[in-house]
Amino acid sequence: MMKKIVILFSGDGFNAQNIVKELHNKECIVLAGITNNADAKGIQKLQDLGIKVEVLEHTNFNSRTEFDEELVKLIESYKPDLSVLSGFMRILSTAFTSKINSINLHPSLLPKYKGAKAIEESYLSKDSLFGVSVHWVNSELDGGEIILQKSLTRVDDDSFEVFKAKIKELEFEIMPKAVVEALLCPTLGHK
Repeated sequence: MMKKIVILFSGDGFNAQNIVKELHNKECIVLAGITNNADAKGIQKLQDLGIKVEVLEHTNFNSRTEFDEELVKLIESYKPDLSVLSGFMRILSTAFTSKINSINLHPSLLPKYKGAKAIEESYLSKDSLFGVSVHWVNSELDGGEIILQKSLTRVDDDSFEVFKAKIKELEFEIMPKAVVEALLCPTLGHK
């Protein structure tokens, strides 16, 4: 039986769309997309691919925990094998991390540059290598066990825009592979 996933996103849905195109009805079934942003451009992208999208805006809740509890209920209603955070711009509480088996895409070579400013921090660091990571989600921000990483050697005269575009290309390449890897080993590192 084919494994099932839900994809959580907050913005343009670039990687969510790629996951659907690469994996849906091939490696797994994408049951739904879930976003916390009613204006997310990814909504239309996933709907155009035939994927149902649910909107659960975090601004409608009094606390992070209250939102996370409702998000858990929504995810559990689909009974997925895995939740995939692909540009889901929320720090998740233990109300989520203790119940949902999920992976996250992060735009740095973890454990370096955790958090929302990872691309900028990586660019400013002048490290010789940069890249992306996919990791299991746990209660530590960007601290779960790493599933896959992909790196490139820095080109010193790259502008920030070029650097950011290279990060996006790496994300596009690595995310479908990481989803498949996580589905093959669902009990590793996720709690």
